[in-house]
Amino acid sequence: MANAVVLGSFGWLEDAVQHATGWAGLALIAIYSFLISFLLPLPSEVVLFAPLNLGLGEFGQYALIILVSGLGKAGGSVFAFHIGQEAKQSGPVIKALRRSKINIVEWSERKTVELARKWGYLGLAMALCVPFFPDTISIYAFSILEEDYAKFAAATFAGSVGRLLVTIALGAGVIALELPF
Repeated sequence: MANAVVLGSFGWLEDAVQHATGWAGLALIAIYSFLISFLLPLPSEVVLFAPLNLGLGEFGQYALIILVSGLGKAGGSVFAFHIGQEAKQSGPVIKALRRSKINIVEWSERKTVELARKWGYLGLAMALCVPFFPDTISIYAFSILEEDYAKFAAATFAGSVGRLLVTIALGAGVIALELPF
């Protein structure tokens, strides 16, 4: 229910990103990516649909979108990381999340701890490479476990870029399967 309210309230932002053009559109992609990393449970993949029309060609446009989105998400994740560091000190926050109907904290902690123990910051980057999975779960869960801002930002940047590249590859694969041979 809460996600439906958030999605309904910010669906206009997702739509605006999908139709973003020019340099202002690129700034909108950065802001959107920043916000979805710590606040909005919206899909990060929609940035790939922005018809920026910057005269860079298809490869240049995708490269710029991926770079700007990755930087925006890394910036937002550092903000989330700071919040997570503060939440470590706040027992009531974790207690309230544990009492929620969907025990996201327990599930994400378990999965994130497994990834963190086995792979460290690479585990965070790998978790963020999964298309259509909410970034905020991995980012907040991991932020409570770790303490290095620079490594956290690098991992979220790499994971964000990886996610968009995986999405492009999956999209190309689907298109290739649909082509008549």
